[in-house]
Amino acid sequence: MELDPYFVGDCPYGPGGLLLDAITCVDRVESLIVARMPTHDELPLTREQRAHPVRHPRHISGGLMVHMTGMVAFAHAFYVLDLRHRDGWIGYGGRIHSARFRALATPGEPMSLECRGTQIRKGSKSVLARYAFRFFQGETLVYEGDQTAMWSLVTEGD
Repeated sequence: MELDPYFVGDCPYGPGGLLLDAITCVDRVESLIVARMPTHDELPLTREQRAHPVRHPRHISGGLMVHMTGMVAFAHAFYVLDLRHRDGWIGYGGRIHSARFRALATPGEPMSLECRGTQIRKGSKSVLARYAFRFFQGETLVYEGDQTAMWSLVTEGD
């Protein structure tokens, strides 16, 4: 589905940081969300590469992929956990348990970003979530990771 303007407006990053163009799957029972990320030469960090066809081919930056774990986790929090930034919820990554770059993602074909909540502990003002990430470009697995994030409800006076 195309991105809901309410979702885009709730994101703590603008469209130049959100970098998603569609949510393709929301499965609350499986705690899974899948989003699509366009890939092109003008992505942050990618546009700054001094590319060489053999020694340093143009690719989607690993640093940008780690950023995208946060964006797809935000989508998970919004659509699966029902946390809204406008209500005071904010999340921060706490630990990268593992990050594996399996293949170079190249500009052109969009990537499919999977985020699955593997362990969720909810309190009234915090949610501790562990996520498994898998990013694909076509059939190729380009990134997989295991990370923990803390979501906190921040209100005036806290």
